[in-house]
Amino acid sequence: MNPQTTLRRRRSRDLHRGLAAVLSALLLALVATASPAGADDLSNKRKQTQAQIQANQAQQDALQASLEDLSANLAQVASDLQNVQAQLPGAQQKLDQANATLQAAQREAQRIADELADAKSQESAITDAVAKDQAQAAQVRAAIGQMARQAYQGGAAADTSGLSVVLSASDAQDFVARFALASTAQRTQEQVLGQMQQLEAQDRNSQARLTAVRQRIDELKKAADQQVVVADQASKDAAAAKAQLDQLLAEQTQKQAALQGQIAQAQADQAALDAARTQLDQQLAQIVAEQAAQAAAAARAAAASGRPAQAAPGAWFVNPTAHDPIYVTSEYGMRLQPILHIWRLHAGIDLMDHCNEPVYAGRDGTVQWAMYRSGLGNQVMVDHGWVNGASLMSSYDHLNSFAVSAGQHVSAGQVVGYAGMTGGVSTACHLHFEVYINGGTVNPRPYLGI
Repeated sequence: MNPQTTLRRRRSRDLHRGLAAVLSALLLALVATASPAGADDLSNKRKQTQAQIQANQAQQDALQASLEDLSANLAQVASDLQNVQAQLPGAQQKLDQANATLQAAQREAQRIADELADAKSQESAITDAVAKDQAQAAQVRAAIGQMARQAYQGGAAADTSGLSVVLSASDAQDFVARFALASTAQRTQEQVLGQMQQLEAQDRNSQARLTAVRQRIDELKKAADQQVVVADQASKDAAAAKAQLDQLLAEQTQKQAALQGQIAQAQADQAALDAARTQLDQQLAQIVAEQAAQAAAAARAAAASGRPAQAAPGAWFVNPTAHDPIYVTSEYGMRLQPILHIWRLHAGIDLMDHCNEPVYAGRDGTVQWAMYRSGLGNQVMVDHGWVNGASLMSSYDHLNSFAVSAGQHVSAGQVVGYAGMTGGVSTACHLHFEVYINGGTVNPRPYLGI
């Protein structure tokens, strides 16, 4: 197993263990807050709940770290899936070309087979014609031989020349009879000789045609054998292209399933942590409300005794950046998380600040912590106490470095750190500024007076 896979599994295991611990602590805290409590108890419970929220945030950070690995893994899977999908048209085209080549080879093989069958049919017909002509020629030769033997055996009596007919005739009637017989014999001989010459000419012509047809048959047989090789290779190419396409489709299905499975698991983990955080936020809000009621009662008592209540004129915070006027680069509100496809709250606003420019406290308060937190980078959290009967806190995130530490009192306009781009997926230095009223984030714009 490769180290990255082992690390991801270890993080996932630790994440689930931590989630179980957070949920257990939440249940204990809810039981602990079930009975009435005084101011000291409320303060202690608020600290306990804030500690639980920090523990939950730690699990959120662990999940964020896991999501960073998951995001890289999903990005790789998505990239692999995209590569597979990009290969599909080429593979399909290759299959189509291979099938077209195979079909063309099959058509050519059929054409050659048809032509070969026709040539063989011609060969058979010509062979039959040659055999028939040769049989007739044999009969004619036999007739000529018979006539030659008769002429030889008859001697002078067989002489049918014109002189013989005249000299041997006994009278005019005999002359006419002999001349007619001689003429008939002459014509018969000429016909037999002409027929023999015609048969010999036909035989020569048929032999020439037979030779040409047999040569064509040999050529077609060679072409047919070659076409078998071509068709066989085309069939193998088509099978290989089909196998490649099937493999790519299988890989696509597998990668899509892996992608969806990892996203579903991440969504389930995030939903569990969000549910736990919601309960903790509700618990903290209840405690803050009770503290607010006590503070309001104390304020009324102070007013009755003639002590003036403190009020903030205008905006609640001074400009925390080195730029005047304040320039907002990203607003507060819900955003679609591109990997998990779920809506998440962008819990503050991004303010323009260049790298290592000073970041100032927006109001007097006490630094709750100055530490690195996954997703937020270097963060300073300042508690401003109670303002207009509400708990007020602010945070300064993505700092390159700190200028304060936990427990330190700061005044409005005091440097708390220097702008940077630590944590998250920032691509440029800026200040991510958040405001908390009674433990929940609000849009910082109105409180900055912008």
